[in-house]
Amino acid sequence: MGWDATTSRTDVTPRMARMLAGLLLVLGSWFIGQGLWIPVKAIAAQWLLQHAWTQTLKTQQPAKPWPWADTWPVGRLLVPRHGIDQIILADTSGQSLAFGPGKLSGRMKPGKPGGILLSGHRETHFQFLQFLQENDRIDLEWPTGGRTSYTVQRLTVVDSRHTHLRRHSNDEALILTTCYPFDAIVPGGPLRYVVRAEKF
Repeated sequence: MGWDATTSRTDVTPRMARMLAGLLLVLGSWFIGQGLWIPVKAIAAQWLLQHAWTQTLKTQQPAKPWPWADTWPVGRLLVPRHGIDQIILADTSGQSLAFGPGKLSGRMKPGKPGGILLSGHRETHFQFLQFLQENDRIDLEWPTGGRTSYTVQRLTVVDSRHTHLRRHSNDEALILTTCYPFDAIVPGGPLRYVVRAEKF
């Protein structure tokens, strides 16, 4: 007696099709949400950080952007040619960098000797670094309300296993750094994109 393939097939009922479509919709929404979470969080945080920065300028005291924050604004980064206006945070912990660029080293006070080293994520706040060119202007706004202007002098890629940027930030330069390449699929490689700007 031959085997009839049609007897073992399970027919997909309209109810099963709706359940499968609903499951795929939920899974798809979850994956999209995970992909958008970091950029959405970065945008929302900048609004809260702008408010905290306004309070810092008024009171001359550090103001936390939300009650449980473990960081606070220490400066404001402006790049007029690219429409960049970002709040700089007090540190570069993984949690802080999700909300904005952070100060890796240097004093965020005008007139103090030494350079300033800032770091940010390549896919959010420091994505614009790939479009900077020599002679672009970068402004830093201080908690006192004053500003210092810098001009981009050099754009380089370095290997973090061999180059320690903190050692090169003892002059008056402003150094911005992020992971490289910008379109890397796997994050956290050893290469860093470095922008060096000097006062003018």
